Amino acid sequence: MTSLRRQLLVTLLGAILAVFLVTGAATYVIARVEIDEVMDYHLRQFALSLRDQSFGRPVAPIVAPEEAFDFVIQIWDGRGMRLYLSHPHSVLPDLAQFGYTTVRTSDGVWRVFSVPLLDRVIQVAQPMRVRSGMAAKAALATLTPLVVILPLVGALIWYLVSRGLRPLDRLARGVRARRPDALSPLPSAGVPQEAQPLVEALNGLLGRLDHALSAQRAFVADAAHELRTPLTALQLQLQLAERAADPHARQQALTALRGGLERAIHLVSQLLTLARAEPGSGDDRPDARCPLAEQVRASLGDYAALADARDIDLGATTLDDGALVDCEAPALRTLIGNLIDNAIRYTPPGGRVDVGVGRDEGFAWLEVADSGPGIPASERGRVLDRFYRQPGQTETGSGLGLAIVKAIVERHAGRLVLDESEHGGLRVRVELPDASRATAAGAAS
Repeated sequence: MTSLRRQLLVTLLGAILAVFLVTGAATYVIARVEIDEVMDYHLRQFALSLRDQSFGRPVAPIVAPEEAFDFVIQIWDGRGMRLYLSHPHSVLPDLAQFGYTTVRTSDGVWRVFSVPLLDRVIQVAQPMRVRSGMAAKAALATLTPLVVILPLVGALIWYLVSRGLRPLDRLARGVRARRPDALSPLPSAGVPQEAQPLVEALNGLLGRLDHALSAQRAFVADAAHELRTPLTALQLQLQLAERAADPHARQQALTALRGGLERAIHLVSQLLTLARAEPGSGDDRPDARCPLAEQVRASLGDYAALADARDIDLGATTLDDGALVDCEAPALRTLIGNLIDNAIRYTPPGGRVDVGVGRDEGFAWLEVADSGPGIPASERGRVLDRFYRQPGQTETGSGLGLAIVKAIVERHAGRLVLDESEHGGLRVRVELPDASRATAAGAAS
């Protein structure tokens, strides 16, 4: 598991260590430049200090100089004869180039200063490794205190990071201590600005969970209420069948019992369909690209017999075969079937039900219009609620047909519109994202 505290500590300590290294390198470079300037000055002063010394015939020193003595001195007379050499085994060249020069030899790099004074030439040289060592010591001396306090800095950073993360720890403890049914928003007072988006996201999630649980409780309560009535009726019909005195009365009671069972089965089936159609109840991604007109033709064939039995003129006004939608095919068939079934059931004998499919800007549409009594504008929002039925309605039903349609439309990111049809009844229009454009674009590419 990734620890934010550990990650911050490692990152900050790494950044500080990198700064130390960069500072050390910069200190070394600056010290080296300063030492070069000072040592060059010393070379010149040393050379000038030898102008008044007396040197006779060319000799070499009998005793080797101290090892701590870093300079090599050579002196020539005006004819080029060497009068003095401080180190008998010097690897420096025998010729002098006036001024400051840097000479590479088998013994390393040397800094050389040569100057003509009176009748002689004086040369003073120093190995560059001496200067590098002095610069390194200066940089190390500067960084040593910083390196020593690095553990203290790490402990301080750990404390400060832990202190800065305390509001998140309190937030986590508060969420952990909540009961499963405690879905009130988390308090945002005292929460750092950086953690506010997290608190807002959690509060949004809690709000959605509260809404979903409230809807679920309402659904269960409504379903229990709606199921209690048919189950009670089934129990009464069963008692009537048991008490029937003759075969004819028993047959009538059994027929009524069968009808009650069919209504109960239909109600349970509608409840299951509604539960599956709810957004978030499963994989919300459409699994097929459906020709909308083809689905409508199949549904018209399914309901033709019911329409004939009720003397309803069921037909299609327009069917655009180019209208494609990304859909779950069974859910789309359920949507179309519910709309046609509702239209047939609430249209009086001799009426008509027209179905149309077409395309508009960016969406494919499906319309089902009937010549029934319609729904008043004030009731059109409520008829989409579960189990709601208009007052005075005589047609049997569960009150779930349009609620299922609404859930399926929302699951497919569509839009549902109820208004008055040209026949005076209800017109239901479903608009779904048009997939034909995506298909044409894919074919073109």
